[in-house]
Amino acid sequence: MPDAAGLELVAQRVRAAVGGDSVVGTHHAHRQAMLEVAPARVREVLAYLRDEDEEPYEFLASLHGVDYLPEEPRLGVHYQLLSRARVERLGVKTRVTVEEPVVPSVVDLFPTADHQEREVFDMFGVLFDGHPDPRRILMPEDYEGHPQRRDFPVGGEPVLFTYNEHKLPRWYE
Repeated sequence: MPDAAGLELVAQRVRAAVGGDSVVGTHHAHRQAMLEVAPARVREVLAYLRDEDEEPYEFLASLHGVDYLPEEPRLGVHYQLLSRARVERLGVKTRVTVEEPVVPSVVDLFPTADHQEREVFDMFGVLFDGHPDPRRILMPEDYEGHPQRRDFPVGGEPVLFTYNEHKLPRWYE
């Protein structure tokens, strides 16, 4: 991980190359470095960090969603980048509102993002603009809601066990 000073240097390089409004903040805690990026600039920032930065991060190790309820903007998308040459990680995150949960897709930059973006859409409702197959991956297509949001009803649907099978309708009926 870059240390706090190294993270600020990365942020300066990104701002200079992509634009001054691209990086909205930096966070360095618990030996983890995180750039906070404007939602509209995520794709450009990740492309720069992969291809053009003097210390590139060529591998997308993870992409996942977060619900920051009660904070606003509420929904977050976190990207964990890895430099295999330096064995160094860098986090990039962006935050969007529930009313306009749109982030550019990075599937063309990192093919592994395909299923991960679909999972974030399915569980949190974040739409990835430009995704080649924007449909649910874990829940049924007709499912309403996004189960990983913090305002989703706890318990969801009743589960059929042997002790209550005579009380609940069976899935095949």
